[in-house]
Amino acid sequence: MKVNNMKYLLSLVVLSILMPLANAGVVVIVSASNSNAELDEKQVYNIYMGKAKSFPDGEKALPVDQKKGSADRDAFRETILQKSSSQLNTYWSRLIFTGKGTPPQESGSGATVKTLIANNPNLIGYINSADVDSSVKVLLEL
Repeated sequence: MKVNNMKYLLSLVVLSILMPLANAGVVVIVSASNSNAELDEKQVYNIYMGKAKSFPDGEKALPVDQKKGSADRDAFRETILQKSSSQLNTYWSRLIFTGKGTPPQESGSGATVKTLIANNPNLIGYINSADVDSSVKVLLEL
């Protein structure tokens, strides 16, 4: 009986640790001063793939990526771009070679991305939803 109680307690501890991680998602953000209220996945995809250069209100849109290997970047790539890292590298290599585009600016951690975006209404990026504050506006939840 004691072994079953210990397993139960251990399960509760593990779940209590993992629950906040499961609830923390990735969100697409812009500066709080950006006039756009929301974007759909296709619009975000087009901005990040260089197919759209502006927000729906006509203002310039400049995408910002987190550093390679970050969990938020991987979640964003899988959910919105639906491409592997090698597929994206091939895509951007071709556009760079032909002079038809440049990849999003890689800007470091989620905290760095949030700070950049908060200070520039033309930037768009993604961060962990737990890091959202009044300096940025959420346009899309993944």
